[in-house]
Amino acid sequence: MASGSPIHIPNPHVQGMTEDVLYHLALGTNSHDLPSMFGDLKFVCVGGSPRRMEKVALYMADALDIDIPTGMALNNIGHGKARYAIYKVGPVLAISHGMGRPSMSIMMHELFKLLHHAGCTGVTLFRVGTCGGLGLEPGSVVVTEEALSPLLQPSYDQIILGNVVSRPCVLDKDTANDLMGCASTEDEFATVKGKTMSADDFYEEQGRLDGALCNYTEDDKMAYLKRAHDLGVRNIEMEAVCFAALSHAVQLKGAVACVTLVDRLKGDQITSSAKDMEEWQMRPQKLVARYIRKNLGLPPKDMP
Repeated sequence: MASGSPIHIPNPHVQGMTEDVLYHLALGTNSHDLPSMFGDLKFVCVGGSPRRMEKVALYMADALDIDIPTGMALNNIGHGKARYAIYKVGPVLAISHGMGRPSMSIMMHELFKLLHHAGCTGVTLFRVGTCGGLGLEPGSVVVTEEALSPLLQPSYDQIILGNVVSRPCVLDKDTANDLMGCASTEDEFATVKGKTMSADDFYEEQGRLDGALCNYTEDDKMAYLKRAHDLGVRNIEMEAVCFAALSHAVQLKGAVACVTLVDRLKGDQITSSAKDMEEWQMRPQKLVARYIRKNLGLPPKDMP
């Protein structure tokens, strides 16, 4: 989407609605002044858990030098009524999407309509999260260059009205490259660009051996993961294909940055300490915060 362009909603039915209730966000066109609340948004960060997105919002407030008055707390706009946590910090929205493609899809449909009704322009989306790596040390950050299905194809397939509908998974290459450019040689972690395989399940679709069900061998698992690695896949998670396909469908620029918690070529279970994982989960948002500061014309800032 060109800079300054309005949010494109390719659904003619939405245009004719007298009221649009964004049920899962606990917002609506008649119940809320969406342009006043959200019209200045330029960046949206989405991630799995509500707690993580609150931390993202607090981090962005610090990164953008936005003070939260003493005695006041960051406000969850959903007020406990929404299915997702929603935080706004200046031109940045941080919103949770839950786990997996179905939950992500629901949130993104309503997020896009929110941006449309609010009259937002020139918005860039980021997914920040965790993943399993392929051939990478835990704690590494992967910036996605292409999102693939478990069939290792760049498509997001849905069954709509009894038919399989395939949408291409397209992420903005310039945004991914710019995000990579925000990595520093002084970072205590590696940042790499690679393909991301996005599964619809944590266990079997990802080739894990430690689920309650498993009808394949370790050799089968390793052959699949090595085939993915040979195709350029460097991490596995559960949302990238949905994020890429839907953001492309509404002509929004999108990028994905996830931190690895385990090297799946060496094992399945996540055994790192809670302290390490807490710090690692901050790493993708460091890159995004640097990107946002740069695009807002702010000078570089040292961030923890």
